[in-house]
Amino acid sequence: MTTLDSLRRTAASRAGWRDWGALVVLSAAVFLVSMDATVLDIAVPHMTQALDPSATQLLWIVDVYSFVLAALLITAGNLGDRIGRRRILLIGAVGFAAASLIAGMSVSPEMLIAARVVQGIAGATLMPATLALIRSTFADATQRTLAIGVWSAMAAGGAAAGPVIGGWLLEHFFWGSVFVVNVPVAALIVALGPVLVRESRDPAPGRLDPASVALSVLALLPLIYAIKETAAHGFSWIDSVAAVAGVVAGFAFVRRQRQLAVPLIDVGLFGRPAFTVAVLTNLIAVFAVAGLLYFGSQYLQVVHGFGALQSGLVILPAMFANGAAALAAAPLQRRFSVRTVLLGALFLQVAGAVAMVGVGGGVAAFVVAETLIGVGAGAVLTVTSALVLSAVPEDRAGAASAVTETAYEAGHALGVAILGSVATAVFRAGVDLRDLPAELAERARETIGAAMQVGAGLGGGAGARVMSTATESFVSGMHVAAGLSGAASLLCALLAMRLLKK
Repeated sequence: MTTLDSLRRTAASRAGWRDWGALVVLSAAVFLVSMDATVLDIAVPHMTQALDPSATQLLWIVDVYSFVLAALLITAGNLGDRIGRRRILLIGAVGFAAASLIAGMSVSPEMLIAARVVQGIAGATLMPATLALIRSTFADATQRTLAIGVWSAMAAGGAAAGPVIGGWLLEHFFWGSVFVVNVPVAALIVALGPVLVRESRDPAPGRLDPASVALSVLALLPLIYAIKETAAHGFSWIDSVAAVAGVVAGFAFVRRQRQLAVPLIDVGLFGRPAFTVAVLTNLIAVFAVAGLLYFGSQYLQVVHGFGALQSGLVILPAMFANGAAALAAAPLQRRFSVRTVLLGALFLQVAGAVAMVGVGGGVAAFVVAETLIGVGAGAVLTVTSALVLSAVPEDRAGAASAVTETAYEAGHALGVAILGSVATAVFRAGVDLRDLPAELAERARETIGAAMQVGAGLGGGAGARVMSTATESFVSGMHVAAGLSGAASLLCALLAMRLLKK
């Protein structure tokens, strides 16, 4: 091949204006899903006041969205490979808008939980489609890495915008407006998607195996449920049965994938160290960020008395640092090795967790700790997404994307469940409820917001004691959760250091 032929082929493979316009639409979709996660974090105190959920209901409201996403991403990714990734993206956008409207109008915790389930189902069709369409749209490897960096930055941008947009909405409108705001973004995707995004699918997808679909759901949901409930309430026979059922379904799923000519997941990919490290690192990074964000907004609003908008502005630097790191990871991978960039990002997360353990009553120290964790997580998302997409052919991009995004959503769900539950357990053990009527004591144990309300209602020395011990025990719980987050990140870094030697 002559140099001229090589240059012509390179030019033909490079993206044009329509492709970059498509990236805007795909980024809007991931922005929508990411914003929905953090906008709820900032709205927790307002939502709690309006709907009065129990501690368990509150965790389900925050968590069930990610649980459903994690359970259905693999199926949705494969479905997109078969029927068309653009088509399933548009279907998901319509469903997400409808579910968001219902969530915003909820009048009870049960109604909101149900709406969040539907959001999760719709969101599961959005996430794998966006990354798979980037794989099919950007043939040039350098442009594709840059596009993944933009995609990752928009994921971080959605998380960054969530607290600020949510804070502004909560200052001016009712709590449900944090969900209703999703509707115009979804409308933008539906309007521009057919014009800018090129359809892509697997040309020879094979039959979608219903047994594999059922087994994937039966493996993920019981396991995540068991972990969540055990972290919140300790071991029980129901949780044990759920965990065993999930493990059995998981083994059956893996065995069936090895037997199928066209599996939902090519489990052989996990024999590649880079792929395995990418998926595991994605899970750990999001685990750390999601868990800390869950009680970060409560820390600012309840412990420090900040308003919703003020809390969002305080968290904003960490979220923007997350987006900047996601963009910077692309050129850094070309200058240094993937291993170096990934390890650097993980050690930044460890440093952020250590800094969080040192947070006492200072907001500045809290912001520094959150920023370090955010920078690490942003770089991790770009690196791991690029690693996963480079490991598979274009026609299986949806299924491969679903694997890494399952890890992403499972990490979010487990971060909220485990770290949030650990912090809650420490809080409940430390708050002083001596001599309180049983009904008030039970209410004060639910959340720190409830404890502060009970203390304010009591007044006098008893009320002051409840409020001071509630604040101290909540911060102690945050320290314990941050320590667990840092330990998980360190373990993942050591594993990556061992497996990515080449």
